[in-house]
Amino acid sequence: MTTHQTVQLEAPAPTGPAPAGTGAPAQAPAGAAGKRPPRLALVDGLRLAACLFVAAFHFLGTTNPAIWGESPKVFSYLVHRASMYGWLGVEMFFLISGFVICMSAWGRTPGQFAVSRISRLFPAYWFVILLIVARIAIIPMQTGDISSVIHPRVVLSNLTMFPGPLKVGLLDGVAWTLDVEARFYLLMVIVLKFGTTYARMMGFCTVWLVAAFVTHSTGFKLADQFVLSTYAGYFIAGIAVYLMCRFGQNLMLWFLLGMAWAYQLSVLQIRVNWHPATSHTDKTVSWTLCALLVTGFLAILMLASLGPLRKIKWSWLVTAGALTYPFYLVHMSLGIPLAKGLTRHVPELGPWGNIVVTTSAMLLLSYGIYRWVEKPMSRWLRRKLTKGLKPKENPEFAH
Repeated sequence: MTTHQTVQLEAPAPTGPAPAGTGAPAQAPAGAAGKRPPRLALVDGLRLAACLFVAAFHFLGTTNPAIWGESPKVFSYLVHRASMYGWLGVEMFFLISGFVICMSAWGRTPGQFAVSRISRLFPAYWFVILLIVARIAIIPMQTGDISSVIHPRVVLSNLTMFPGPLKVGLLDGVAWTLDVEARFYLLMVIVLKFGTTYARMMGFCTVWLVAAFVTHSTGFKLADQFVLSTYAGYFIAGIAVYLMCRFGQNLMLWFLLGMAWAYQLSVLQIRVNWHPATSHTDKTVSWTLCALLVTGFLAILMLASLGPLRKIKWSWLVTAGALTYPFYLVHMSLGIPLAKGLTRHVPELGPWGNIVVTTSAMLLLSYGIYRWVEKPMSRWLRRKLTKGLKPKENPEFAH
């Protein structure tokens, strides 16, 4: 998933892509100079919606009734069954990420892009990891050797954001998606190295999609670490939608979008198999319904960026987008322990009251993290990292 990024769209170029070899972003139409590009507020809101889908999956769609102190029958079969599909919020994140990251990276150097991503992702993440460690140390929620769970090696590995490759368990279970996002960023750096133009981005997406087909068919695990064959179609589709916004719709972009989406829906069965029914009395998760849901989300994204919904300017949607990243990080690692505590000590809340209080508390915590941790630390980190892109040479060591 991506962190908060104001969704603001550059004006499309009137004559196609920038000149080959310049790496410069497309020029705005005549008379557009100085105008602020339109903000796609609804895309911000879609990020929080996707995050709430994931929270619904963790809160209501899994077999853990002890969280709320009641048997799962207290929740209607329809609510439980619908929440089982909440994991699709992750797929929606990846789709939006293709759109937003392409927009964010356009016209930047690899170094500038790296500074942007590091300064946006790490401050909130580091803070949440420390909160999780403090929670485990003060209020252990599991049996076993707590000291091994928060051993310094475990904590340090998690602070890198990539404990998986280091063979260390995640302190924040949802953070596995950040590893997927980071691999997408590495692929984007390849394009940025040569400069972002319409032709280069189209070529990049085409090669990536072909590589995903080949990797999926051959099962080449090493290549899949970079190709991301299980998710490539989402990122490519998001990029294609952004290119339509920036350069206008054409048959080439529609063909790229169609091929990427056909591929993604074909390999969606892999993700469906990872999410079997959460109760032995339920039928298995439906691929057809999953495909319809993610396709519907793609349609909403296109309406929000290309269609009439792009005119929506509600300011609270921008705030909603800002809360997405911290809420995603805390809703399971801190939200579920809070829910268990409320169940134990304030049973009169009942399951639904517990859900309302827990979700509201996590949203308030997310706002606090965004307002007093992420924003100031990101500004400071961005400023310091930017200086590191062009350091001054020490004359004592100059030859």
